[in-house]
Amino acid sequence: MELSARVESIIQGYAQGYFLMADDQGQLGWYASQSHALIPLDHRFRYPKSLRRVLNQSRFSLAINRDFVGVCRGCAGRESTWISPALLEIYQLLHQFGWAHSFEAWAGDRLAGGILGISIGGVFIGESMFYTVPEASKAAMVMLVQRLRQRGFVLFDAQLQNPHLERFGAYVIDEAHYQRLLAQSLLLPRTFV
Repeated sequence: MELSARVESIIQGYAQGYFLMADDQGQLGWYASQSHALIPLDHRFRYPKSLRRVLNQSRFSLAINRDFVGVCRGCAGRESTWISPALLEIYQLLHQFGWAHSFEAWAGDRLAGGILGISIGGVFIGESMFYTVPEASKAAMVMLVQRLRQRGFVLFDAQLQNPHLERFGAYVIDEAHYQRLLAQSLLLPRTFV
């Protein structure tokens, strides 16, 4: 399959609400969820007061796509991960075609943390996040939400809910509601970079 056709096929999967994930044997497959976690881009977004102090101290500088591969590796670098080598290759391919992005927190010249995601229309799909310096990925999350607001995005899909995301106001909606929001958001002509 030609590269551009392969990329288009993958983007169509995400645009239908599916996501790629490797199983325990490293086999890639498309998955769907009956519920979706969303990070609010309105007044419901929140973060701990302790993080406000970190942001006010300017401990981190933020960058987009400065070290995309480093963010991918950071997200995959766990004892148990759903990001296989094959999925890393897909993310890099999507990045080459302008679909996948890294939003990064830097401590001096060191990559301290980041968020990996896919941008389609007015939707940002957060695939994973990591940190090597405490608070780095949280600072990146706050700044990412600000960027998505500035760029007119309306849907920040975090896919699966967890206690960490709940601290930022993440909430869960059912599949039918998600599909309606997704369809509307995909039509918006937005750019991440």
